[in-house]
Amino acid sequence: MRSQLFVPGDSEKKMSKGLECGADCLFIDLEDSVAAPNKETARRMAREFLAAARNRESRPLLYVRVNALDTGLTDRDLDEIMPARPDGVLLPKSQGGADVQHLAAKLAVREAENDIEDGVTSICCVATETASAVFGLASYRGASRRLSALTWGAEDLSADLGAETNRLEDGTHAPPYQLARTLTLLAAVSAGVQPLDTVYPNFRDEAGFRRECIAARRDGFTGKMAIHPAQVPIINEIFTPPPAEILRAEKIVRAFLDDPNAGVIGLDGEMLDKPHLERAKKLLARVAGAKGRGE
Repeated sequence: MRSQLFVPGDSEKKMSKGLECGADCLFIDLEDSVAAPNKETARRMAREFLAAARNRESRPLLYVRVNALDTGLTDRDLDEIMPARPDGVLLPKSQGGADVQHLAAKLAVREAENDIEDGVTSICCVATETASAVFGLASYRGASRRLSALTWGAEDLSADLGAETNRLEDGTHAPPYQLARTLTLLAAVSAGVQPLDTVYPNFRDEAGFRRECIAARRDGFTGKMAIHPAQVPIINEIFTPPPAEILRAEKIVRAFLDDPNAGVIGLDGEMLDKPHLERAKKLLARVAGAKGRGE
């Protein structure tokens, strides 16, 4: 999934609009965008929206961002939404692999209670929202087969650190957040799951947002979260490999298949070795996955 759009669970208008914006995934939010008095209403509205949206012929993936495990609200969130069969759950303020396992156990119980196939509900974690969570990034590897993606957060992390801001004057992230970003990317690849880049809060700054998307793709992220529908087309454009890159990757894979014993091959005047082959395979796997979802 290239683009993931946050929509508040207590806004029927924004959830419905999200279905039409072209996002690969909606993150239906029961956490930060929903005030405490509205939590129960948001759960009910999210459940009704999920139940209706699942019947659409064409739809994005539907994940629900539940409240963090240490809030005491997660079980109530899951009790309400799981009968509507979300595709996945976004876990905020995750501390590491143990939290994934904890959530996975809760999901397994509710899948059984609702006659849902075991293991089909995926988990995506926001993995850097506290300072302590950064030290748990290595523990996601092997934590659960449900784990599908890791992403990172700068807003909550800056609050935890007591920082004045998380960005420099040029709009790029300050060093502590660059570190969290890099470690999340490495942790996701190590765990064999999708690395997703964090949100860009200033949705009116299209140029800055585009630069950040390009940098994320360059470094190895394969998708990015959005806070506004206007950001979705830019994400989809930048994280969709262009035809020339796809063709180049196909040529590289074919060249190595034609000479399986070669450690290095020459192609179009360039010497290529196994790292080039691995990058080409990953790009083609992303393309194949996108076609499988009808993108």
